[in-house]
Amino acid sequence: MHSHENTARLMPDVAHQAQPHLAGALDWVGMDGIEVPVRFDVGDGEVQRASAQVGAFVNLTRPDQRGIHMSRLYLLVDRHLGGSEPLSAKGLEGLLQAFLESHKDLSDRARLSIRFDALVRRAALRSGNSGWRSYPVSVEASLGPDGFALELGTEVVYSSTCPASAALSRQLIQERFTQDFAADQPIDHAAVVAWLGSEQGIVATPHAQRSVARLLVRLNDGVSFDLLDTLDRVEGALGTPVQTAVKREDEQAFALANGGNLMFCEDAARRIQRALETDDRLADFHVRVEHQESLHPHDAVAYASKGVPGGFGSGPR
Repeated sequence: MHSHENTARLMPDVAHQAQPHLAGALDWVGMDGIEVPVRFDVGDGEVQRASAQVGAFVNLTRPDQRGIHMSRLYLLVDRHLGGSEPLSAKGLEGLLQAFLESHKDLSDRARLSIRFDALVRRAALRSGNSGWRSYPVSVEASLGPDGFALELGTEVVYSSTCPASAALSRQLIQERFTQDFAADQPIDHAAVVAWLGSEQGIVATPHAQRSVARLLVRLNDGVSFDLLDTLDRVEGALGTPVQTAVKREDEQAFALANGGNLMFCEDAARRIQRALETDDRLADFHVRVEHQESLHPHDAVAYASKGVPGGFGSGPR
């Protein structure tokens, strides 16, 4: 009986068989959709476990080499990400360095992408209740001759009430008021209060829609993840993030927040831009704001960035 070592040694490995007619260097080679559990601290000190999809890649610098060692990448991902340590910049840089060490004769650049959902407990606006919100998270890390780079992506869902529609609605309410209350007649306070609370009084309401702000931030060197701080900055700037547990008092408070935060997509993008510009943890950021119109069958979209030369602001994504 052959030993395990002898059996493995005799197995063919066609990846080492060069094909001169197909020679050429490749930008990236690897695997995507690797299923692995990860641990992540959103920023509240509580480490949660999530099911992630991982992409692991290296470049192939040798034109004469047919392929890379994909099993090495998989085993490194499983060893580094599937353990008890939460995701960190230092840990991801170490994993990418291990990618390159395992392909030191083939590659000089490595890349890693991690996608999962993070749960955050969110309080209701008035009632004292709370509920869970799920935020998609993407982590992109790369290592090469230019050094280590780390990007974090997520999105915020919110309500946007159209300022133009609000102004047009107010005009109709004014016109209805002049019809129901003649200028030459005394105004009865109780009658006006009752009129304001009736469907006859509020004859028009502005249109609002569910909206999405997709964020991509590039962290400065040595900065740790703090997803919660980024979410709080953006949701605070917008003023109308979607809610979880909602009683009538919460819904009324949400209606009040919408009335106090009328915004076009341009307004929303600028609010987020201003909120992120004050975050010195960020080297750059890219924002895509999408208002999923209730008036039109198409969406209203705006982009914003930090404006770093050669950074995210080079074009729409």
